Amino acid sequence: MKPVTIGLLGLGTVGQGVATILARNAAEIERRTGRPIHVTRAAVRNRSKAEALALGIDITTDAAALVSDPTIDIVCEAIGGEDPTLSLLHSAIDNGKHVVTANKALIAVHGNALLEAARAKGVAVAYESCVAGGIPIIKALREGLSANRIEWLAGIINGTGNFILSEMAEKGRSFEDVLAEAQAYGYAEADPTFDVEGIDAAHKLTIMASVAFGMPLEFDAVYTEGISKIQREDVEFAQELGYRIKHLGVARQRDDGVELRVHPTLIPERRLLANVNGVMNAVVVHGDAVGPTLYYGAGAGSEPTGSSMVADIIDITRTMDAHPSHRVPALAFQPEALHSQTLLQTPDYEAAYYLRLRALDQPGVLATVTTIFGDLGISIEAIVQKEPDPSDVSEPIPTVPIIILTGRVREGLVEQAIIRIEALDTITQPLTRIRVETL
Repeated sequence: MKPVTIGLLGLGTVGQGVATILARNAAEIERRTGRPIHVTRAAVRNRSKAEALALGIDITTDAAALVSDPTIDIVCEAIGGEDPTLSLLHSAIDNGKHVVTANKALIAVHGNALLEAARAKGVAVAYESCVAGGIPIIKALREGLSANRIEWLAGIINGTGNFILSEMAEKGRSFEDVLAEAQAYGYAEADPTFDVEGIDAAHKLTIMASVAFGMPLEFDAVYTEGISKIQREDVEFAQELGYRIKHLGVARQRDDGVELRVHPTLIPERRLLANVNGVMNAVVVHGDAVGPTLYYGAGAGSEPTGSSMVADIIDITRTMDAHPSHRVPALAFQPEALHSQTLLQTPDYEAAYYLRLRALDQPGVLATVTTIFGDLGISIEAIVQKEPDPSDVSEPIPTVPIIILTGRVREGLVEQAIIRIEALDTITQPLTRIRVETL
């Protein structure tokens, strides 16, 4: 059969991974698809640097020419960013090209329009590599779990944040210290905001939730909270109570709507997800028929991400000659069956809560605090009052940390409790609140 030709936008870390895998595993891939697949052109910014790789690919600096090249079947985008990437992908679609992309921000924010344009032209947009690197989580949600009503999913989907929290837990280091090391290793950018403040994870959660629940991509609806305020003492207290702190993306389908949230989370240490460390990623998906399933692997890197992109290329190749209606829908559900759902706001979220407060070490404080919880109908699962720090002589009355674990409750009630507790004269600092999920 006629070979399938690939045009690469970008020959950086991921682009090189795609080219390497397609060349190294060419025979195996042809056995799977029934036809050869070749990278024939690549568009880059630095021609001499790309040509020095000696990959045997025609190199151009004209990306617009590549996406309109009539000899290209599939455009594989690995340059990132929004401008000019979005216009390039729309141009590729307009020219009848199938598209494979690793650009999670682009899909999360502009995916609805991009997928509609592809549908109108009868071409595919594939994006497995946008979420969790080499883990085939999108394929699992779209196909492997298609018999299920997905009830919830939760994932460690940013390796930088997971590396930082793992180091804090295992070595007792501060957030600032580990972040500096992550930047030195290249795990974190010079400006780490996207990683440590949860924006990267929110992009990925947006995509997974749409595929899981059959809803349009709703990035603006994701509640996003980072890990930059996590203190070493919270990591230590969590471990004493039998928990680990992980930065999770959580999507839950309830009878009254959908929760989409990214935030630090206490997880019981016995859970598999609590033991995913370093830069690795993992996602738990709970289906009504299958129950919980776990997907674990490398969340980034040249060949892990390239692996997912090549898998998308293979899927497109297999159905290239089929009528578009015979392909798996881009967001798992038939386009006309996608529908917006009620997106719940933070007061309506439901979780258990870890609360750390610092109070004056005097009689009656704990009783007053527990009365506030009782008045609001919030159950308390555990209370730990630590000893005062003997070295703290800055105040006439010493202060002590108090740790409270609540039962599962609506977040709006917890917010009311925090406001009342922080108003007490005996509370000396703002409370720290971290959600708890038993998974």
